[in-house]
Amino acid sequence: MATHPDNLRARLEDRADLLEATRLRYRALRSMLDAFFWKDRVRAQFELLREVAQSQPEVDAALAALKRRAAAEGWPSHAAPVKLMAEVERLREAVQHSALKRLPEAERQGTLGEALLKLEEVVLEAGPLLGRRTWARAVELLPRNLPELRAVCTAAEVFERVFKRPAPEGPLPFTVAEADELRRALPLAETALAALWQRLEHFDTSGRVKEFLEKRASRAPLQVPRSGPELLLHAAFWLGVGKARLRALLEARLAPVVPRDAEVPELLVWLAAREGASGPGGEHEPREHAALGVHRDAKLEACAAFDEGRAALFELAAELAALSRERPSGAWDEEAAWVRLWNAAQRARGESGPDVERLRDALRLFILLRGQSQTPARLFSPDRARPPAADVGADVKDLAALVHAARNAASRGG
Repeated sequence: MATHPDNLRARLEDRADLLEATRLRYRALRSMLDAFFWKDRVRAQFELLREVAQSQPEVDAALAALKRRAAAEGWPSHAAPVKLMAEVERLREAVQHSALKRLPEAERQGTLGEALLKLEEVVLEAGPLLGRRTWARAVELLPRNLPELRAVCTAAEVFERVFKRPAPEGPLPFTVAEADELRRALPLAETALAALWQRLEHFDTSGRVKEFLEKRASRAPLQVPRSGPELLLHAAFWLGVGKARLRALLEARLAPVVPRDAEVPELLVWLAAREGASGPGGEHEPREHAALGVHRDAKLEACAAFDEGRAALFELAAELAALSRERPSGAWDEEAAWVRLWNAAQRARGESGPDVERLRDALRLFILLRGQSQTPARLFSPDRARPPAADVGADVKDLAALVHAARNAASRGG
């Protein structure tokens, strides 16, 4: 049964808005590509070019679906929705013809979206005709709808929210849920930011734009970012602040083991769960996060970033750092801490390298300092200034044996 023309627009649902917006974009784009100074027109409207390219698969799918539906339901050719579809198809062909005409002969192929992205590269590689100031060139190279720019801004929002507020002394400044957000945001931000710097290097062969923006990336943003370069600088600043704060937090909790960049995201949730991290108001994690293991004996599981032995090194370093900062309260807490330390040392037996050597030195220093702290002042003489070498474990390589010696040193003279 044929549908009344007055009801056809309602049958289009949200596709009508998509097609009308596409018609306006096509008209503007065709006018730009047909102009005499078309490269200058395109430079001023890179965002429009990318918007059309990114939405093209959705537009093609909508047109194909609506044409099938119109044929099946017998929509009249004089109806406004049918005319809209026909005009959008005609404009699509015209824009594609103009875009391919502006490309080098070797690249005149592919879909409309692919042709528009190639056209963007052609214009950017050609550079401005009469030269431009550095900031104007940066705006050209970084349109706001770049996928990488959107990704880095999304990740930077997490860093800004967590690290902009005042940080409490001692505990971690984020909750377990926020640590999980940081875990996902950190690699996303680094990958997207690296892609943006690489884009600047590729299109700005003079290097002025990248140098100009890198000098300003460490400055705190003073206003709401609007242009592409402002969004890049805003994201780069908060990513830098977040990485510096995380580096300091991890050093305080995991020294002398130094996490690699790829290991940092996976350590954040574990540390927050291990310490029962509080939120900005000092309140502990809500009850729904209890399954994540908000307690001291939260085990660090092996993952793609590190294996079981490496995870044990991090656990050993965290326990040793906690014991070095302050004595556990209560006999049960202290004994449990030493058991966790010894278990981690057992799991890390097969590890080697600089981090293991630094951990051995840290355990020997712990033995030395705790041995001295247990010596009464009246007996502190040059002969007793240093515990025997065997007690310190100078020749001992096994981490579990050093942990046992450290346990004895901590309880000596009790």
